[in-house]
Amino acid sequence: MKPAPFDYVVPASIEEALGHLDRGGGDATILAGGQTLMPLLALCMSTPSVIVDINRITALKGIERTSETVRIASVTRQNEALANEPLAAALPTVVRAISQVGHFQTRNRGTVGGSISLGEPAAELPATAVALGAEIEVHSLRRGERRIPAERFYLGPYSTTVEADELVTAIHFPLWPANSLIVFREVARRPGDFALVGLVGAIAVNEGKITQAGLAWFGMGPTPMKAWQAESALFGENIGDVDPQAIADLALSETEPFDDHSATADYRRSVGRQIFVRTLSDALNLRKAA
Repeated sequence: MKPAPFDYVVPASIEEALGHLDRGGGDATILAGGQTLMPLLALCMSTPSVIVDINRITALKGIERTSETVRIASVTRQNEALANEPLAAALPTVVRAISQVGHFQTRNRGTVGGSISLGEPAAELPATAVALGAEIEVHSLRRGERRIPAERFYLGPYSTTVEADELVTAIHFPLWPANSLIVFREVARRPGDFALVGLVGAIAVNEGKITQAGLAWFGMGPTPMKAWQAESALFGENIGDVDPQAIADLALSETEPFDDHSATADYRRSVGRQIFVRTLSDALNLRKAA
């Protein structure tokens, strides 16, 4: 199929891109990696009047570490982030999650900001941003910059708080204590498929006590689902006293699993509980053995 007619613009700066979005009046669409947009255009499921290609904007690329955060510019390719050693050292959970996004070929084009902006409820990166307490940086020509906490960014499947005239310019991940434990597991039909059920996060431990926990589900509701009660129950616990099954029950109580063509809600609850118990147990046992 052929896409509906549209105008194509290639701005050289953030300000120029924002101008196109502002003039588009809600009928302009951003092109970054294009992994989702191009099929939608071909099927005429998306019919924008203007496509704003932001790939040549240098300011939207790169990874920068500050004293408090790691800032990943929105058009940073996923494979570029995977190869970034400072990112791997500072936030290994982020790199682990990116390694499971799609396939190697799609990660060559796919962007970190594009995945987080799309809001696919079964995707790894939106849940990672929620789990680790990231903030999404967006810009508007008229209102300037604002930062949106990831847990308030997602409204529903493919729906976010970004306004039609706003552009996601970066994601700010807070730094976690050195040697924080990686929490990650997903179940999918095939490698590279969207997860049927997934869990992601990090746990910081100091002298045998949990000092910080950030956990989120993907594929378990209409958005990434933050495991607030589980995080609260883990905080301050000695790792030898943690009951993974009780924590799993708390985490599941905050999910909204659903039936679809891939799996039932009951399947998601059952598998979710199993992977939560196994993943938490594995992470804490690694720390016990260290």
